[in-house]
Amino acid sequence: MDRTQIVVSDVIEPEVEQVLSAGLSAFNDQMTGINDRQSLAVTVRDPETHQVLGGITGRTSLGLLFLDLFYLPDSLRGSGLGSRLLKVYEDEGRRRGCRSAVLYTLSFQAPEFYEKNGWQRFGEVPCDPQGTSRVFMSKVL
Repeated sequence: MDRTQIVVSDVIEPEVEQVLSAGLSAFNDQMTGINDRQSLAVTVRDPETHQVLGGITGRTSLGLLFLDLFYLPDSLRGSGLGSRLLKVYEDEGRRRGCRSAVLYTLSFQAPEFYEKNGWQRFGEVPCDPQGTSRVFMSKVL
C-alpha cells in the first residue's frame, strides 16, 4: 500500500527547494556527465549606499544562459543602462561557454526591449489578464 502523502502549499520551504534541486541536479549529472550549473547575477548599486537598485539574475548550465529576473526602477530606464546590463550578462554567459540564451517575459513587460537587443520570440502562451501572454525568447550567443 502506498504510504506517500501529497501536500499542496503556497510556500516553497527551503527544504523542498533543496531536495528537488539536488535530486534533479544529480539526475542531470548522471544523464549528461556534466556538472556546470552556476548562478549569475549582474546588479546595479547606488554608489554611495551600495544598496541594490536593480539588475539581472539567472544561471548557466549545459551551454545555456538562463535569464530569470531583470528589473530596473523607472528612474533608471530609458538611459541605455538596461542594454548595457544585458550585454554584460550575455558576455558572462559566453565566457562560461554558453552558446544560447533563453528567457520568458510578459507581453506588457519587455519583449520589444529584448528584440532590440537581438533576442527572438519562439513561443507565446496566453495568460491573464485577457489579451496578455507569456513570451518565450532566445538568442544565439
